[in-house]
Amino acid sequence: MEELTLTTPALLFSAISLIMLAYTNRFLAYAAIIRNLRDQYLERQDNSILKQIKNLRLRVKLTRYMQISGISSLLFCVVTMFLIYVNFNIIAVWAFGLGLVLLIVSLLFLIWEIQISARSLQHHLGDIEDHLNK
Repeated sequence: MEELTLTTPALLFSAISLIMLAYTNRFLAYAAIIRNLRDQYLERQDNSILKQIKNLRLRVKLTRYMQISGISSLLFCVVTMFLIYVNFNIIAVWAFGLGLVLLIVSLLFLIWEIQISARSLQHHLGDIEDHLNK
């Protein structure tokens, strides 16, 4: 195995930063939708709105887990760079490996959340098609 240098974990900074920006945008979009659904529910206590809120609750939770594991991944990249700087190369390799695992976990949460989002959209499309067929 080649020696781990400062540039290796530094390469992940831009990727993780972009991922975190996307996660934050998702979170903000969910927050706006939830506020809107809350107002709708207060106007009319519709069961379908409660189902949407329940779905969004899980998606927000997954987004939070995505953010936490993504931020932790970035943190371990910084720790790796520090450990390389102070010449603790063996520990740095393990810290970098842990950072990569956390990034993988974050992306797995993203895949899970996308699957839920896609199912939710399919449900809405089915409702529209049912309404059009009447």
